[in-house]
Amino acid sequence: MGSAVAWPTFDVVEIAQEASDRAGIDFRSGYSLRSARRSLELLSIEWANRGLNLWTIEGPIAINLQPGVYQYGLPEDTVDLIEHAVRTWPGALGVGTPNDLPIDRMTISEYAAIPNKYASGRPNIINIRRQIKPYFLVWMVPDLTPVCQLVTWRLRRMKSVGIGGEGVPEIPWRFIPAMIAGLAYYLALKSTDPNVVQRADALKAAYEEQFQLASDEDRDRATFRFVPGGYERL
Repeated sequence: MGSAVAWPTFDVVEIAQEASDRAGIDFRSGYSLRSARRSLELLSIEWANRGLNLWTIEGPIAINLQPGVYQYGLPEDTVDLIEHAVRTWPGALGVGTPNDLPIDRMTISEYAAIPNKYASGRPNIINIRRQIKPYFLVWMVPDLTPVCQLVTWRLRRMKSVGIGGEGVPEIPWRFIPAMIAGLAYYLALKSTDPNVVQRADALKAAYEEQFQLASDEDRDRATFRFVPGGYERL
């Protein structure tokens, strides 16, 4: 039997070095790595704002809904909940065959217009508050029966590269060229070298091209694809 294939990987230092080379910036000091690490963190936030990173979807996640409780917290790295349903059982929780029913998502204005926000029954509406500490509200407010859960898929932020800037970024290999190109552009924006600054537009164009290639390949192949807050037809 042949030996296992060792796929090439790029850690933070190698990505920073390659990006610096492309931008025409010397990468020699510990400060250069710290600067690149900061830019990588900002780049990961930008990617969360651009749309859906499929590798950061977690789910299905089942959250037990408690009688009389309408507000539930979410982890702070949550970007959004992208799909959700209410799961009920004919008997006690976990007894019998569960049934998943879609639950509609409302805006803050639509939720605010509900006259009686404490009406009890099976939840059929969710309102997601994307605060610093995110949470969601359900309506109607769960009653003693039926016993139910919220089943959802969570979109979260990419994991931090760490204070020291070591390790491997949490991205699929197909996004490595986009990350390198994006970091080269970010580093050029911070440079005081006129020659580097003049290259910023070209680096931005290269970054946008690489990101578009990667995101097009990374899309869901089904008829519909998830986007934060709903779905769109391809």
